[in-house]
Amino acid sequence: MKSLKLMLMLSLLLLPFTNAVIQQASAESASEQLVLKIGSTAMVHNGSPYKSAQPVTAINGTTFIPFSSIAARYGYTISYDPKKKESVAKNGTHELRFKISSGFAALDGVAVKLKGVPFIQNGYLMVPLRSWGELMESSVSVVGKTITLQWSSVVIPKKPTADFEVQPAEIYAGQTTVSYIDHSTNATGLPFVDERWDGKMDVFPQAGTYVVSRQVEDSNGTWSDPYSVTVVVKPPNLPPVADFKTEKSQYRIGEDILYTNLSTDDENAIVRSTFTGNAPVFFEAGEKTVTLEVQDRHGLISTITKTVTVTNEVLYTSDEYYRLKTGIGNVFSIDGNSVLNVPAYQYSIQPESSQMVRSNSPETLLQEGIAYEAQLTGQVRFMFHNLNKIGYPVRMYLLATNNNGTPVNLNTSSMGIGGPDPYVSNTGKLSTVRYLTSLINNPTPKWISVRPHQTVEILPEISKTPMKPNEVLSAYADVFSDQELQFQIVVVAADKNAIAELPNLTVMPRDGIHVRGTFYNADRTIDIEDTLGSTPQRVMLGDKTIDKYLDGIDDTTGQLQYNTGNFGVLYQMHLPHVAPRTLIALNARGGLYTGAFVINGQVVQVANNMALTSNAQAAVLYRTGDSEESVDIVFTLASGSNMPVAMLFLPLPEVRW
Repeated sequence: MKSLKLMLMLSLLLLPFTNAVIQQASAESASEQLVLKIGSTAMVHNGSPYKSAQPVTAINGTTFIPFSSIAARYGYTISYDPKKKESVAKNGTHELRFKISSGFAALDGVAVKLKGVPFIQNGYLMVPLRSWGELMESSVSVVGKTITLQWSSVVIPKKPTADFEVQPAEIYAGQTTVSYIDHSTNATGLPFVDERWDGKMDVFPQAGTYVVSRQVEDSNGTWSDPYSVTVVVKPPNLPPVADFKTEKSQYRIGEDILYTNLSTDDENAIVRSTFTGNAPVFFEAGEKTVTLEVQDRHGLISTITKTVTVTNEVLYTSDEYYRLKTGIGNVFSIDGNSVLNVPAYQYSIQPESSQMVRSNSPETLLQEGIAYEAQLTGQVRFMFHNLNKIGYPVRMYLLATNNNGTPVNLNTSSMGIGGPDPYVSNTGKLSTVRYLTSLINNPTPKWISVRPHQTVEILPEISKTPMKPNEVLSAYADVFSDQELQFQIVVVAADKNAIAELPNLTVMPRDGIHVRGTFYNADRTIDIEDTLGSTPQRVMLGDKTIDKYLDGIDDTTGQLQYNTGNFGVLYQMHLPHVAPRTLIALNARGGLYTGAFVINGQVVQVANNMALTSNAQAAVLYRTGDSEESVDIVFTLASGSNMPVAMLFLPLPEVRW
């Protein structure tokens, strides 16, 4: 028993020593060497060169070195104490103080006699080198003018850090599950052996400000300093409150209904409002159920349902309402069969002298080559429409070659490009919209000169973007030359030079369905002096009967060509007498149609964000006011669409209240 007590007492006595040994074991020692030379500023510390602020100086057998330079090599930070007029060097363990003209220094507050007296040289404090070495427990050896200091430094591993962050950024009392993201560091590279948390909670129960602290312990038994994060907890998030109103509780058939969203949220953060059953107008009497669902940014949802009563009284029928209310460029439903019962106006066409090239056969590109070529002079409108089925990206070029002996002046003006795009209706619509917009803007022509026997690319906008497989390119462009040029529409792989490849290319064969050729009198003027719109009337376009197809020549073969659908033809329609309160609308008779019309100087798309997909739809182009109007319409029938189309002139219903 006495022996056991003795061992226990010995263990207790040795415990502080054991802890000290552990702390020492956690530190590492390093051998340091500094080589100096009297009269030189060169310093070599552990093989790396440095420069002293002043040369090492020997005076009356005592060697001096700049205080700042030697302190830096030993890892000390220097400062100046103005009250005591002392220069100070500190590291994590020791403090040294030197004073000009004093033969003593202070090491951790203890006075130590120096081998020489510090002085100022060129603004730098010089201290005795041997005294510094003794204070730093360094060995000092001198061979000739070379001085070597050697010492051992203790490298104490950095404390670990306990950094962390709290997520998410917004925390709601009793609702948000909190995550703690570890950003701690450990100089040993080993896992932590322990950690302490204070104030950590997965869910904070009440709104307010919380402080969460953490400490970590490394494998050497060293604890980090506490790391704290202030967490602001918001009151619990409340769900939104869905609500809406209508202007009144009862409506007539064909009467506009305005729904006003009155939903609220405690954070004003409603991200979605979804109505169901909220038709802007009803054409059947009865009780109509309307539901509104709203969602806030946290995913909480609120729903409300109300009833709208529609009486038997009729304000407008469906047909009357949509003729009167459908926005310009928008689509409304129509009885496709009844359109054929509307009298067709027998108008006449005045052809205008003009040239047009339509390059649309083969429509589907199956090989590289020349899609079309012709010798032309003067003003020419080019129309392109092709689908890439070659199997790799290609570019389309319009090239012009001067076979004359004199330069040819050439310009480009209005242009519209659609695509490349995988959807044919998109390219036809966009090329038409952009070409008509360009016509209105009347751009300044861009001139170039083509030297004799030179081939140049014109319309680089067309070749700018490669056509990927299964993509369509549609375009219109106006070109003028003052002498004859050979124009060639060329298709080559996207990485090839079209002009360099030209001598090796052949003309592509026609596809036997679509059209290519040069057509004359390709501008058409339609003047209708009679009043339109007093009664329902229709004007048929691209129908081959009234609007007869242009004939022309395929210059690659010399064959006669008919411009089926009259695509690429530019129409100018002048209607000086359109009756008051007349709806002008476009009805697709051949199926899908999309494009644009210029109505009194304004581009109207057919249709806004969509296309006419059947003869049961019509797009609103224009409405006249309460008096007769003169209406001017400019258009070209969009490529990729189906012919014919009917332009309808329909009397509007009276306005009722």
